[in-house]
Amino acid sequence: MELIVAVGNDTFSTKQTITIIQDDPNYVDNMTLVWSDEFDGTSVNTDYWTFETGAGGWGNNELQNYTNGDNAEVTDGKLIITAKKVNDDKVAGSYTSTRLISKGKKEFTYGRYEIRAKLPSGTGIWPAIWMLGSNLNTAGWPACGEIDIMEYVGYQPDVVHATVHTTAGSGSNGDGRSVTLTTAEEEFHIYGLLWDETEMVFYIDTPDNVTHTYAPSTKTASNWPFDEDQFFILNVAVGGNWGGAQGIDNTIFPQSMEVDYVRVYQ
Repeated sequence: MELIVAVGNDTFSTKQTITIIQDDPNYVDNMTLVWSDEFDGTSVNTDYWTFETGAGGWGNNELQNYTNGDNAEVTDGKLIITAKKVNDDKVAGSYTSTRLISKGKKEFTYGRYEIRAKLPSGTGIWPAIWMLGSNLNTAGWPACGEIDIMEYVGYQPDVVHATVHTTAGSGSNGDGRSVTLTTAEEEFHIYGLLWDETEMVFYIDTPDNVTHTYAPSTKTASNWPFDEDQFFILNVAVGGNWGGAQGIDNTIFPQSMEVDYVRVYQ
């Protein structure tokens, strides 16, 4: 970059190189970083997250019990959620895992969302990075809206899914797309979402790599409950209607999802 500098009646030019670090969390387009968890501490930050505990499933027939911290650790700048096998019975309670939610603590409407993560693998595993409407308790699901920034089922190696669930289309009728990402289980990738009042654009690694766009031409309460806050959910499920559709391989455990950061720009 060339700078023109005036000193009295004289001017002179000088060249200066300005470098913007590629992974600078404070520089993303014209947006400002409004919140992030970089997982730089030694434990899960409970000002940001709540451990949602108890039997998994919530209608999905998953087999894990979610624990209050026994299956999550923060180390080397990463959150590690580990699904563990308790016994070989492949029934409810045969596995433990973690489900972290930011409900009531960190909730957002619109913006750019990026989560850098490396996924577990193996038949029967079902990790997800997603959001639910903060009015879940009053509106119920799917009226509150669900944004699946990343879902993965282990019997489909290298395939990740981005999906939107609403009253107009939920469950297997959600509006989504699947893409092949050959290093999802071996390397970290950024799972991103650009969300404004007109559309949701899902991408992997950079906004140039769009994987799915959700933009109803006519918005109604049934297809666009997305003008209100949503909260984050990070979890690793075992089995269930989708994750366990081709069974569970008990030889794969333990399996971990590693999360490098969660960032929100607006």
